[in-house]
Amino acid sequence: MATAPTIAPDQVGQVTRQPYPNYKVIVLNDDFNTFQHVSSCLMKYIPNMTSDRAWELTNQVHFEGQATVWVGPLEQAELYHQQLSRAGLTMAPLEKA
Repeated sequence: MATAPTIAPDQVGQVTRQPYPNYKVIVLNDDFNTFQHVSSCLMKYIPNMTSDRAWELTNQVHFEGQATVWVGPLEQAELYHQQLSRAGLTMAPLEKA
């Protein structure tokens, strides 16, 4: 007596959870913000930003034209982007990391 092979049910109904994407906050170089102002803004608005890291990023903005200063969830990225923009920094649009 032959038996039919066992067939696993399709997994079409399964839902796979995707993590929310991270976003990059990018400061752009300009001709009117001073090194001191950019560095101070980074320390003021980006959590856990040290003075040394702020100066590294400020130099990167100046010499490379831009620097990613923070990466994380969209809502926080929007807040930091808005705060830095209101402080007068030139910002790139938010983009997925």
